[in-house]
Amino acid sequence: QVTIVIENSHVNISHYRSVVQAVANNIYLRDLLTRRNVELLHLQHGKEIERRGPVLHEELPAILLLGPDQAGSFIYQQQEYPFTLTLKRAQNVELTLKGDERTNGLIILSDMAVLDCQLFDYENQVGTEYLFGTVRCAALLEKLGQGMAIISDEREGLNHKHAFVEAFSQAVSKMIAPYVLAEQEKLKHLERATTSGRTGHMIEHLLQRMSRAAIQDLGIVLPPASDLEAGAFVEKELPAALRFTTPFYYRKVNHTFHVALLLDPSQFSDDEVLTFNYVLPDSMHIEPAPTAIAVRELGETQRIEWTIVGDTTGEHGEINARTGTYWAWCEIAVAEHASGHSHGYSSHIAKRGQPRDHGADMFVGYEFRNLNNELDRAVYSAEERKIIINTGAPTVQLYVDGRGHFRDAARLLLAELFMDVISDELARRSVEKSGHKGNVEAYRAAKQDIIRRYGSEIHLSFLTS
Repeated sequence: QVTIVIENSHVNISHYRSVVQAVANNIYLRDLLTRRNVELLHLQHGKEIERRGPVLHEELPAILLLGPDQAGSFIYQQQEYPFTLTLKRAQNVELTLKGDERTNGLIILSDMAVLDCQLFDYENQVGTEYLFGTVRCAALLEKLGQGMAIISDEREGLNHKHAFVEAFSQAVSKMIAPYVLAEQEKLKHLERATTSGRTGHMIEHLLQRMSRAAIQDLGIVLPPASDLEAGAFVEKELPAALRFTTPFYYRKVNHTFHVALLLDPSQFSDDEVLTFNYVLPDSMHIEPAPTAIAVRELGETQRIEWTIVGDTTGEHGEINARTGTYWAWCEIAVAEHASGHSHGYSSHIAKRGQPRDHGADMFVGYEFRNLNNELDRAVYSAEERKIIINTGAPTVQLYVDGRGHFRDAARLLLAELFMDVISDELARRSVEKSGHKGNVEAYRAAKQDIIRRYGSEIHLSFLTS
């Protein structure tokens, strides 16, 4: 019978079941739980509240790769030392990669002592994310009893600097190597990969920003998909799916006025959502202020209006509207002597000229996709209006883990890839727009100018999001 006692009166156990779970998954107790009957008793003021037991570690669903207890050995100072190895691969479950409740890695046992949990030469490497098991080597504890520095004083676990441990590590690494390499080989043919939610949100924000830059800063009007032939740019008048009645509302202080958004419902699908983003000072009051409206709820609505009043002279604000791939924007300024009418080009003029206050996004999304070549790290798909990151490129593979997730730690690579693809596409379209299609020098100059203009912003967005 084993009793675990938490004596510290300052310890507050708010969730008793979480303590049971932590004990059951602790790498140093896992082997003990198979040999002993362990119970957890919850007491309050000497009164039993709850009892759990026996506490057992529930091994995750897995397939056996080596073993059970596959025999192995290593040589140290011309003497052979045996060990046994069991290696498994988890199936359809995620493993915990760090901490005392780690479920990934090899638990190293010597007699009844747990010395470590790791994957030796392949620790933290791609292709090991689903591997786990045990290694039993009685000689480790024997040498420790003889005074050898088997356990490190620099880290928890084995001392890799000791020659005996090094020989043991190399032998275990050699046995698991084929299985790690097989996992890595699978990744070379990975068709899809994903990012974390935080990285995905960051990229979405960046793509919206660069789509807006294409329209506002560079005057690039995106043609309909049907006019994109072999990636060629065809400039023509586009119907406005979303458009404010004017891009600039210039109004008197303390004067109530209306802002109106015009819509063409025929260009939206029913499953889309119209979203609004308001960048308004506290002195500017708006009514109503919806943040999202389902397109199906709009029916035949072709106009959405807001009532706004500004209390302070000199204040500025803006409203952004977006649905699907369409975007529209307007600016609002409050002044003491402003007229009651908008200044700037009218909606009629705006429709004939280049619309820089509304348009279709050039960059609507991104994907990690295998392009079946190793040369292209990332490309722009004009038909899909997406940036495609090639999982078949060796550089990209280094940062996609065995679960098919792109590592957050490699965001600088993403910044480099996105900057290259975005600057390339914007430069190409800018050159075509100016009538210099095919002019290599003009293209190079345009690309360098775009990198100087937006490069820092792209990189900073990946560092600060």
